[in-house]
Amino acid sequence: MTSQPVTTADHPVLRVPPADPAVAAAHFAAALAFHADASDVAAALTAGADPGFVLLDSRSAESWDQGHIPGAVHLPTSLIAGQAHGLLDPDVPVVTYCWGPACNGAARAALVLAGLGYRVKEMLGGFEYWVREGFAYETVRGPERRGADPLTAPVGAEACGC
Repeated sequence: MTSQPVTTADHPVLRVPPADPAVAAAHFAAALAFHADASDVAAALTAGADPGFVLLDSRSAESWDQGHIPGAVHLPTSLIAGQAHGLLDPDVPVVTYCWGPACNGAARAALVLAGLGYRVKEMLGGFEYWVREGFAYETVRGPERRGADPLTAPVGAEACGC
């Protein structure tokens, strides 16, 4: 009995074929222009020098008090249009974050900031992945840190290697 070759029409992954390499390169370069991940943001913030961007937490005051990234600026999305120019230097890129991957608050904040003329990126994973990757955060009670979730970051390693 010989098996029949799988045709691309029947293949769940290749039913729509991969893009031409040049098209794929343009797509992924564009995606990186709009996004940073928690690990890269943490590395930039802890490198000891000016990270070259401002990190902006776009969540509510209650969310901020529950936990936020050290050094972040707190500016809820609803206040950005009226307060950004008083808090943010338009020449410095802004990286926004919100709760996590199931929340689009950071994207909404980035949209408002871009409309005001700021260069902006969204931090993928938001506060959830910051905590899950084992980075320190602050609450109204003071600094906190949890161990890295082995499904999101290598336990006991400085970097994920990606």
